Amino acid sequence: MTIFKLKNKFKVLPMLLLTGYLTGTMAFAEVAKLTTAPNVPPAIKRSKAETVVVNLEAKEYVGNLTKDVKYGFWSFGGTVPGPMLRLRVGDSIEFHLSNAKGNTQPHNIDIHAVNGPGGGAAFTTVDPGQEKVFTFKAKAAGLFIYHCAAGSIVDHISNGMYGLVLVEPEGGLPSVDREYYVMESEFFASDPENGVASFDIQKGLDEHASHVVFNGKEGGLLGDNALKAKVGETIRIYFGNIGPNSISSFHIIGEIFDKVYNDGGIGGAIGKNIQTTLVPSAGATIVEFKVEAPGAYALVDHSIYRVAKGAIGHLVVEGDKNPAVNSTRKIRPSISLNTNY
Repeated sequence: MTIFKLKNKFKVLPMLLLTGYLTGTMAFAEVAKLTTAPNVPPAIKRSKAETVVVNLEAKEYVGNLTKDVKYGFWSFGGTVPGPMLRLRVGDSIEFHLSNAKGNTQPHNIDIHAVNGPGGGAAFTTVDPGQEKVFTFKAKAAGLFIYHCAAGSIVDHISNGMYGLVLVEPEGGLPSVDREYYVMESEFFASDPENGVASFDIQKGLDEHASHVVFNGKEGGLLGDNALKAKVGETIRIYFGNIGPNSISSFHIIGEIFDKVYNDGGIGGAIGKNIQTTLVPSAGATIVEFKVEAPGAYALVDHSIYRVAKGAIGHLVVEGDKNPAVNSTRKIRPSISLNTNY
């Protein structure tokens, strides 16, 4: 469990006491570790539920959607997708959502792991320069989407305000060698104005995405951003699809998913030996597989024309070749039979 460093104890003690007061307990609170894609927060080692404090800030910024297109993003934490959060079933969460002073829009958060109208959105709508706090209990294990639901919800989702929350079951998930966070999203970019593109509502209504990307931009999982692994390792990918319109046909070329946690649920039926898994808009899944041969494996949305719009990434696997998995061999020259005699 995360406890504050002793050298800062006098600074944090008032915060700890306030946390205890707000939650009805005087226990020390754990501060959640948030990670940006493709990184995943570390597995939870504690054996019981705790009070967990989450701090997240809405930020609006201009960044690259492609190497040639700048876009006006709205985000959580200054990244698209927003940070990933890892909890344990039974945790009591004290969620702090702030809205950066320089922003132009009110924002809030709808967490699909929250029971109750609006999933937290009704309690968290916050103006620029302000902060809201609400509490909830993580009651169900699974992988869940979160997104902004303020005002015109389509604007906030289409501009980048979403991420994933993992709620582990009691005892956690089986250990694997590597875990990654991947999220697919559609963008409906206008023609640039003053060098910056923005959300085109008509393209959204027509469901004509200009870009379909992994981890917030074209090339988000290519080149230096590619996922890494070694031969013989078991990989777990937490995969979300925000849409906002399309169902994803998630597939890794050259791999078969050993396990698929259907629709991101934990505790129910697990699919085995799955080639492609469908992930609905505002849905998620968890896939596991063992890599047995080196090379570059392509992650794609196998609704294949989306690859041309950016829905492709790489998992680069290093290690020795494995002839037992696949190999090449020379073919003897064929013998031409001359029947003209």
